[in-house]
Formats: sequence, C-alpha cells, structure tokens
Amino acid sequence: MLPLLGLWAGLCLTGALYATWLGYGGRPFAATLTAFAFFLLVMLLFAARSFGDDLASRFGPGGGIGLGAAAFLAYLIYGLGTNTFTIWRAAAAGCLIFIPMALAASAQRKPAGTWQDFLTLAAVWVAVKPFPNPRGVSLSHWLWPYPAARLAYVLTVLLAINAALAAFVLMRRVDGIGYNIGWGRRWGFFILASFGAFACIAIPLGTAMHFITFAPQWHGWTALPLTSLGILFFTAWPEEFLFRGVLQNMLAKSSKSDLAGWWTAAVLFGFSHITNMGFPNWRYVILASIAGLFYGWTWRKTESIFASAIVHALVDVLWHFLFRT
Repeated sequence: MLPLLGLWAGLCLTGALYATWLGYGGRPFAATLTAFAFFLLVMLLFAARSFGDDLASRFGPGGGIGLGAAAFLAYLIYGLGTNTFTIWRAAAAGCLIFIPMALAASAQRKPAGTWQDFLTLAAVWVAVKPFPNPRGVSLSHWLWPYPAARLAYVLTVLLAINAALAAFVLMRRVDGIGYNIGWGRRWGFFILASFGAFACIAIPLGTAMHFITFAPQWHGWTALPLTSLGILFFTAWPEEFLFRGVLQNMLAKSSKSDLAGWWTAAVLFGFSHITNMGFPNWRYVILASIAGLFYGWTWRKTESIFASAIVHALVDVLWHFLFRT
C-alpha cells in the first residue's frame, strides 16, 4: 500500500504543479484537485495486495454503498467548488454511480455472469464512452465543465472506475479480476511477446487497410513520459479492468470455457470502438478485436490487468507517436 500511496501523491503533486504553472488556482482549482485526488486514490488503493478483499470482508456490500456515497460527495465538492453545480448534473452523476450499484445489489448471492452483471458493465462503459449529443457536446463535457472541460474524460473515467469497483469488487466480489499492480514470473516475456506479435500483424494490416500511415512525431517526444503515464492509467488500465478483468472473466465463468470468454470479449472490445472517428468504423473494429485477443492472452497468462494494461499502453503510445490515423 505504501508504494501506491507514494505513486498517488506523486501523480497528484505533478498534476497540481502543472495546473499551477498553467495559471489555475483558487477555490475552483482546489475543488477539482480534491475530486481528482479522491477518485485516483480509490483506483490505486484497490490495486494494493488484498485491499479490496479485506474491505469487502469487513464491511460486505455496505462497503460498496459507502464508496458510492463518498464518490458522489466528491462530485458535489467539485460542482459546488467550481460553481457549476446544478440539480441535473448532480442527478446524472448519481445515476452513473448508483445505477450500477443497484444492479449489482439485485444480483447478490448469484454466481458471476448474471444479466445484471453484463448490464452493469454496459452502464459503466456507456458512461466512459464519449458519445456526443446532437449539439456536439458529450455527457462527460457537460458533467465536468471546469476547466473548459479539459479534464472531462479523465474525471469521467475515474468516476466510472470507482463505481465499477464498488459494484464488482465490494458488492459482487467477483473472483479472478486481477486488479493489482505488481510483477510476476515471466511477465516480461508475456508482455513483450504479446506486444511484438500484435505489432507484426497490426502495422502491415492497418497500413494495407489505409487506417494508419507512418508519420513519426519527433517533435513530441519530450511529452512521452507524461503521455505514457496518462495512457496507462486513464485509458489502458480502466479498459483492461472492464474488458478483461470483468467481462472476459465473467464470460469464461458463465460459458465454462476460457477460450469462449477470451474470443468473445475480444470481439466485443472491437465493437466497442465502432463509433471512434466516425460511425461505423469497421477498420477500427477489426484492429481493436485483434488487439483484444493479445490483451486477453496476456491477462490469461499473468492473471493481472496490470500486465495487459502495459501491452495496451505500449500499443497506444506507439500509435500516438509513430503513426497518423
């Protein structure tokens, strides 16, 4: 737990110093930092060894309710502190938090893989996915308007992960998620093998499909460390938690087949990207499905979403800096 607290403090301090350097300050900045710090703390603490299990054993489903209430309070602090609070925004945030928890509560004492589990997962994913409305403003941008909606995606992801942890770890107590940060035996081999094999397939295929073009951004390499951290913690880690730790895990349990769970989760992962960069983006679906197979293989071999998240982040960083879509 202590290394994770150190990581949390470092990330929060870095973010605060960078925001201060950009000129942000005052009560709105303090309220935003408070909400961000709380959501990130929950996301990281649950990755400490046995933290989630100990919390679930001590408090039972009540721990999930308490976490949901604390997350909602953090949103209220943000809304009131930034002068963006409205009843409708608070109601929307409450729905994002408490609807997944209500679905999880309705499936108590049932084995993992019920319809409530999959509906809960869909509800969390819809919250994370940036679907724009007819006016071109996404739900996340409306929910987090300060500062100029620049943190909308990150804060929405963190809020959704908090809700998913409350629902699946504390209330449903789903086994085998692999929600931990660590390093196991032969992880280096599995990560590099998965990343290398996918790159050998995706780069020529994506080029042949006219989906990507080699266009390295050499001028942007100074931002590589911060960009890589952002991709790892706010894109790769949440998606691997939802699609491998929860979805693939539950599909394998409900179908009684690891292979069926692996392939089905990969295809669903691909289809979850169909709205990216224009609907329907079938090229994105194909490449994301193939990527899902390698991420799922890494998760199966290591039993940890941290390992699959590293592969996921390596793919996204490579794509971001070396290719143009």
